[in-house]
Amino acid sequence: MSTGVETREFQAEARQLLQLMVHSIYSNKDIFLRELISNASDALDKLRLQALIDKDLDVDISDLHVEIEVDRERRTLTVRDNGIGMSRDEVVSLIGTIAKSGTAELLRKLKESKDTASQELIGQFGVGFYATFMVADRVTLLTRRAGETEATRWESSGEGTYTIEPVDDAPQGTTVTLHLKPEDKEDQLFDYTDEWKLREIVKRYSDFIAWPIRMSTERPGESEGETTSETVTLNSMKALWARPRSEVTDDEYKEFYKHVSHDWNDPLDIIHMKAEGTFEYEALLFVPAQAPYDLFMRDAKRGVQLYVKRVFIMDDCEALIPEYLRFVKGVVDAQDLSLNISREILQQDRQIQLIRRRLVKKVLSSVKELMDNDAERYRTFWTQLGRAVKEGLLNDFENQRAILDISSFASTHDPEQLTSLAQYIERMPDGQTDIYYMTGESRTMIENSPHLEAFKAKGYEVLLLTDPVDEMWVASVTDYDGKQLRSIAQGQVDLDGEDESSKDPEREQRKEQYAPLLGWLGETLDAHVKEVRLSTRLTTSPACLVGDAGDMTPALERMYRAMGQDGPKIKRILELNPAHPLVTGLREAYGSRADDPALVETAELLYGTALLAEGGELDEPARFAKLLADRLARTV
Repeated sequence: MSTGVETREFQAEARQLLQLMVHSIYSNKDIFLRELISNASDALDKLRLQALIDKDLDVDISDLHVEIEVDRERRTLTVRDNGIGMSRDEVVSLIGTIAKSGTAELLRKLKESKDTASQELIGQFGVGFYATFMVADRVTLLTRRAGETEATRWESSGEGTYTIEPVDDAPQGTTVTLHLKPEDKEDQLFDYTDEWKLREIVKRYSDFIAWPIRMSTERPGESEGETTSETVTLNSMKALWARPRSEVTDDEYKEFYKHVSHDWNDPLDIIHMKAEGTFEYEALLFVPAQAPYDLFMRDAKRGVQLYVKRVFIMDDCEALIPEYLRFVKGVVDAQDLSLNISREILQQDRQIQLIRRRLVKKVLSSVKELMDNDAERYRTFWTQLGRAVKEGLLNDFENQRAILDISSFASTHDPEQLTSLAQYIERMPDGQTDIYYMTGESRTMIENSPHLEAFKAKGYEVLLLTDPVDEMWVASVTDYDGKQLRSIAQGQVDLDGEDESSKDPEREQRKEQYAPLLGWLGETLDAHVKEVRLSTRLTTSPACLVGDAGDMTPALERMYRAMGQDGPKIKRILELNPAHPLVTGLREAYGSRADDPALVETAELLYGTALLAEGGELDEPARFAKLLADRLARTV
């Protein structure tokens, strides 16, 4: 290890972020102190837990606290904690780089944001330590990890480089000193050496922190010109989840949510629950009003904070919240868990599983209350988070019905409003026995699909499912309230209610008339389709492609291929509309000149147009275009 001062460059993304933050206009710079106190609180939590687990760790945890120190003459503000501290390597990895996923997305949103939008991004993305450069020309950090003898000093002006050096004599914990910029009220840059301003910030953002936040203050003495100094605690240190809801204001809940989630927006819903009896725990959960930027990132952290008897155990406790509710943030404080419980043990712990089941049911029931009593907030919830919630239909079979109850879908009933399955069933006309749906890439594509023609003519509502997850969950959900969920693009559809045992003379005659054509088309298009048959779902289009009942959809096939899971290509069924002039003309032409090579081209064009009509991709686009151009040329 170097014994002198070493100058390093920030990681490229960190350098870009620093420049954006320093030179952008933020309407609320006060949150830098919230972030520093939050970091200090985390360090104190970690030290207490480590001291309880590691009996050989020689540390004093009798007076863990955060200290704020002001030097008005030098214009410095110092935030100090006696927590876990950091090693040199941790300083480099946590501060010299942005060691979080989603950096590119964060930078893109920061660059796109303008004026009032940009203030939301700091808290939302938890950039924390970097927020100090909004108010400081230079930042110095001195830290020593508990159990180590050598400390580290880090310093930077936020211009692209930083210095780092070892220090022999430093207290345990972390000290951050900000060399403050001049006050500029027009730029919302206040005097952060002002005691009352600091009190205001701590009270607003950090009153609930479990550790005392102390500051030395000066007061007039008894004699003229005399001052006395006293140390005061700025925060109440009351755990919000342990207080009755009637004693906590909405503002306190909102600020606590911002503390645990790093989201600048207010929460959409607050869920406060307390379980008593043989197994006691308290939980304070929040549902966000906006989807987190990393909601669909594979390596994004999820879960809630876990405490045991007010002792912090871990952030992002995944065992307490299923993946499909990964947007839920908050705190769970249990009474009977072991303090040194590990993540592996958590997965198997019976009490943890019991808490998880109750939390899930409570979250789902709270969303149902929104759905029943507050349509606007529910609409916000579903628009922002519904796609993730539907993932639960794939694996949480215990709560599948509850998830379906709170789900909403686009449908042909209304071009703008979503519908629940219960509302769909209420509108079903006499004679309709199933819930019909169709999956696709967009509403427009589904609405223009030939599969919908007979349903429109009959007045039957169809659910329009356009999220990628819809392709998967429909296979695991067979019915709702006794009504079967049926894809209009799979299997046989007979909206006239006739079963195969009934013998309609007209239908039987039509089958006989078309049997030679269907057989020939099946042989001609054998490479593409498994069967050719007459359709009962078409009214205006000549043909469409449908899947066999239980077959994988083309969209699902494409999804698996995109994930590198290639499988055999599934052939589909070509259905013909016997009332369409093209189909009747093709039957007559085949009956009179079955050996005409042009009929093979017509068969290819018929199949190709059916594939394109549903948004599919042709195997040989150039050949299809040539056949179509030649055929058009002969008609001019």
